[in-house]
Amino acid sequence: MATSLDATLAALADPARRAIIESLRGGPLPPSSLADAVGLTRPATSRHLRVLRSAGLVTQRIDPDDARVRRVGLRREPFRRLRGWLEEVEAFWGEQLEAFRLHAEAQVSGGSAPEAPGRRRRGRTS
Repeated sequence: MATSLDATLAALADPARRAIIESLRGGPLPPSSLADAVGLTRPATSRHLRVLRSAGLVTQRIDPDDARVRRVGLRREPFRRLRGWLEEVEAFWGEQLEAFRLHAEAQVSGGSAPEAPGRRRRGRTS
């Protein structure tokens, strides 16, 4: 998962690619419409789409009625993985901040800080 997450984050690091992603939230579009929507040249849009495709964030489909027309659309799975990872990070920091809050409150009230779940204090013997 780390490799795909790295590719996702690297692709989303560029503001132009994020603008393309934002434009695609409304549904698939032809590359030329994307270029117009984000204010890029068609060659620049093509380069950005290549990065987004290689990261697995977008797909490009050929219109079944006209093989000359291509439509670019978002893939949901990479964004689900990114959201899952962000939720894990948020949960970790939420737990850390809650432990810090409990410790700070205990210090202010003059009591000893409760142990965080799953942790043992240094210097203690069981």
